[in-house]
Amino acid sequence: MATIRFLGHAAFHVEGEGLKGLIDPFLTGNPQASEGAGNFTELDFIFLTHGHGDHLGDTVQIAKRTGATVVANFELCHYLERKGLKCHAMHIGGRRRFPFGRVKLTPAFHGSGILEGDRMIYGGLAGGFLIEVEGKNLYHAGDTGLTKEMELLAEEDVRIALLPIGGNFVMDEEDAARAVGMIRPEAVVPMHYDTFDLVKADAGRFADLVGDAARVVILQPGQELRF
Repeated sequence: MATIRFLGHAAFHVEGEGLKGLIDPFLTGNPQASEGAGNFTELDFIFLTHGHGDHLGDTVQIAKRTGATVVANFELCHYLERKGLKCHAMHIGGRRRFPFGRVKLTPAFHGSGILEGDRMIYGGLAGGFLIEVEGKNLYHAGDTGLTKEMELLAEEDVRIALLPIGGNFVMDEEDAARAVGMIRPEAVVPMHYDTFDLVKADAGRFADLVGDAARVVILQPGQELRF
């Protein structure tokens, strides 16, 4: 059985047959982080939805130490390869089979600029990930507003959807609940909320708005969900 562990903000550890991975490993400087970057010693892949610091996070440090392959958009991979990382580049709508299962890069409405010193480096298009683990699809939306394209995910048999609810930069509770109705996952985990003042949200209210459309699982940092 596959497992996801919430690490705080939008960071998750995912493990299943043939896969030990991280998604958006923002740990250092993350007030919610349940683990430090040094805790991860065995990793196969790191999945990056976009280049903002609260998602790119500790990717360089972790990937160099573990040898993990970073899966991200083409421009972000180009940036990371210049730092000595091993990457697999994809782009929106692309699907690829990996040893553990298939991965698809999905649309997200957001930026992806990489802040380095006083420079903003172009980081390609922000996206989300549809990750197949043990034959079951996990969807991490990344940072995004509500998009009409989410209706297409209803055909992907999503087992678990990880959706931002914090508002301001991403969907709020109402729009995230509408997204659940479009995606039709078996279960949904809210993320990207309460880390900072600008993304305060009420996960209980989100659950009420979702109602019977899906099982809502509110994870605290460090908690796991099997699927």
